[in-house]
Amino acid sequence: MRPRVWFGERWVTSVFDLFEENVRYFPALLPIVDEEDPAAVLAEDGVPSLAELRLHNGTIYRWNRPVYDIADGVPHLRVENRVLPAGPTVVDTMANAAFYFGLVRALVEEDRPVWSRMSFSAAEENFHLGARHGIDAEVYWPGVGQAAATELVLRRLLPLAHEGLLAWGAESSEADRLLGVIEQRCLHGTNGAEWFVRRVHAETSLERPEALRRALRDYREHMHANEPVHTWELPAAR
Repeated sequence: MRPRVWFGERWVTSVFDLFEENVRYFPALLPIVDEEDPAAVLAEDGVPSLAELRLHNGTIYRWNRPVYDIADGVPHLRVENRVLPAGPTVVDTMANAAFYFGLVRALVEEDRPVWSRMSFSAAEENFHLGARHGIDAEVYWPGVGQAAATELVLRRLLPLAHEGLLAWGAESSEADRLLGVIEQRCLHGTNGAEWFVRRVHAETSLERPEALRRALRDYREHMHANEPVHTWELPAAR
């Protein structure tokens, strides 16, 4: 048995590894058996729905989850990517996506993939450190060792992400604009979570529920203004 919300326990080299883990580690939650015989459907040049596989797979929450599906009668396999953080604004979300997809493109095209230079346990530890310490985390990176996440992003990952975006065909000015948001977050040490914590702590004279209410009110106003979170002002402690 493994937890159904799962980071994983090893690097995988094939999507089949993940479906095999589904069967090995996770019992079915719902006793539903589909009447379809997938082998028979294939034998008749049809497209099997694989309803049981899809139902079971849908109950296991990986950060990157493989999905078998059918669209307009055509079967396909896709990966649901769940690692991108939410906003808090549209421009922040776009910056997150640009950073991630640019970095993925650059890393994929390197001579040696990251997983061959970093142990899975190191990647998992990075994940937990990021969850625990947020933007102040210190993480491991191949060829760098332990480093502050902000320094790693500024000195190593942002240049890679810029190269990756250009390889995707993005305009250099657009890459600069979006990655500049990530750069300024690192320089200011502020992201959405950090801003919210600081905003709550600024209300030193209030009970926690009222401090949270005011922080959420300001958060909503800033969100609709669509200015990057590193530009959001904080009130003086009161």
